[in-house]
Amino acid sequence: MGEISLALVATVGLSALAVLIVIGVIINQYKRCPSNRILVIYGKVGGGRSAKCIHGGGAFVIPVIQDYQFLSLQPMPIEINLTGALSKQNIRVNVPSTFTVAISTDPAIMNNAAERLLGLDERQIKEQAQEIILGQLRLVIATLTIEEINRDREVFLQQVNKNVAAELHKLGLELLNVNVRDITDASGYIEAIGKKSAAEAINKARVEVAEQERFGAVGEAKAVRERTVQVALEATETEKGKKEAERTMRMVTAQLEAEAAIAEAQANRKKTIDIAAERAEAEVGVKRAEAQQRISIAELEAETAAKENMARAAVIESNAMLAERQAAAQQRAEVAKANAEREILIAQRQREKALLEKEELVRQEIEKLKRQVEADAEAERIRRVAQGEADAILLKYKADADGMKQLLLAKAEGYHNIIRACGNDPDTAAKLILLEKLETIVEKQVEAIANLKIDKITVWDSGGNGDGSSTAHFIRNFVSSLPPLQEIARQAGVELPAYLGSLVDSGANGKTEKTPSRTGTAAPKPTPKEG
Repeated sequence: MGEISLALVATVGLSALAVLIVIGVIINQYKRCPSNRILVIYGKVGGGRSAKCIHGGGAFVIPVIQDYQFLSLQPMPIEINLTGALSKQNIRVNVPSTFTVAISTDPAIMNNAAERLLGLDERQIKEQAQEIILGQLRLVIATLTIEEINRDREVFLQQVNKNVAAELHKLGLELLNVNVRDITDASGYIEAIGKKSAAEAINKARVEVAEQERFGAVGEAKAVRERTVQVALEATETEKGKKEAERTMRMVTAQLEAEAAIAEAQANRKKTIDIAAERAEAEVGVKRAEAQQRISIAELEAETAAKENMARAAVIESNAMLAERQAAAQQRAEVAKANAEREILIAQRQREKALLEKEELVRQEIEKLKRQVEADAEAERIRRVAQGEADAILLKYKADADGMKQLLLAKAEGYHNIIRACGNDPDTAAKLILLEKLETIVEKQVEAIANLKIDKITVWDSGGNGDGSSTAHFIRNFVSSLPPLQEIARQAGVELPAYLGSLVDSGANGKTEKTPSRTGTAAPKPTPKEG
C-alpha cells in the first residue's frame, strides 16, 4: 500500500512539473513587439512567405521551427555630400544634403526590410541607402537646369522624393525628410545668377522707391490742394453763415417789432371793445330789468288768463275727448269690418289660385302620362315590327336553307341512284351526267358568240396554199376561238363520238386544233366576200 502511494505521488509530481515546463515555454516563446521596433519571425511561417513581420502586439514563436529578431524603427540621418554632379546644362554642381530614412511600417515594404536588412547594423543600412540616394540624386539633377534647381526648390525636392523613395522601398526603407543645403558650383554660375538676381532686386527696389516717392509727392500736392480748397470752402461757408445769421437776426427783429405793434393794437382794440362791452352790458342790464318788470306783469296777467282758459279748455277737452272716443270706436269698428272683408277676399283668392294650380298640375300630369304612354306604345310598336322583320328574315333563311338542303339531298339521292344504276361505277355515272349536260354546254358556247354584232366581214380569198382556201381558214379559226368541246369532255374523262370531231396537235406551238368532221374546199381564186 505504501509503495502504491509513493508511485502515485511521483506521477502527480512529474505531471505538475511537465505542466509548469509547458507554461514556462509558452510564456518564454510569446514575444511582444515594442512600438519602436518590428518583430520579424522567420523559419516556417506559412503562406509561402519567408518571414512574418509584426508591428505592435505580440506573437507566439514556435520553438525549433521558428525564430525571431527585431528591426529598429529609429530614424537614420544620412549625410550626402554630392559634388560635381552634372546638371542639364552640363554644369557641375555641388549639392550637400541630409536624408532621413527609417524602416517602413507598411506591410509590403516591411517584408522587404525583413528580407534585406535583417541582421544588419545601422552603419551597414546607411551605406546601402547612401549608394541608392547618390545615384538617384545625380539622376534628378541631370534632368534639371541650375535655375530650376535653385529657383523652384519645391519641385526639385518632389522629384528627389519621388525617385529616391521608390528605390528605398525596395530595401524596406521609407524616406522621412530631405534637407538640401547650399547648392554651389565650381564655375561660379550660381554666384553670377545670385548677383544678377540681387542687382535685379536692387534695381526693382529703386524703381519701386522712386515710384513711391512720386506717389508721395503727388499725394502731398493733392493733399495741399484739397486742403486749400477745403479751407476756401470753409471760409465761404463761414461768411455765408454770418450773412444768414445777420439776415435771420434782422428778420427776427422785424418780426418781433411787428408782433409788438400788433399786440399793442390788439390791446388797444380789446380795451375799446371791453369799454364798449361794459357800456352795452350796463345798458342791457337796464333794459333787462325793465323787460323783467314787464314780463312779470305779463306773466301775472297771463297766469290769470290761463287759469280762465284752462277752465274753459277743460270743458272743451272733455267734450273733444268724448267725441274722439266716439270717433275712434267707430273707426275701429270700420277698420275691423274692412279687415274682415279683406281677409275674406284674400282667402277667396288663395282658394281660387289653389284650384287653378291644382287643375293645371293635373292637366300637366295627364299630358305627361299621355306622352309617356304614347312613347312606350311607339317603342313597343317599333320593337315588335323589328322583331317581326327579323323573324321573317330568319324564317326566310331557314326556309331557303331547308329548300337547299332538300335539293342537295334530292341531288345526292339522284346521283346515288345513277351510280347504282351504273353498277356502282362513279366514272360511268359522271360521264352519263356530263352527256346530259352536253347540250347545255353547247348552248352556252353558242351564246358566247350569239350576241356578237358583225356588220361586215371581208375575206380576201387567195386560193390557199394547198391546205384550204382563206375562207375555210377564217371559218376554222373563228370556230377554234370557241372553248373546245372535246377538251372539256376529255378533262371530264369522256370520249366524244367521232362524228363530233376530234383534236389534232398543231405541232408548231404545242396547241391542239379542232378538226371538223367534214372539211370543205374553197375556190382557188381570191374572191372578196361580204357578210
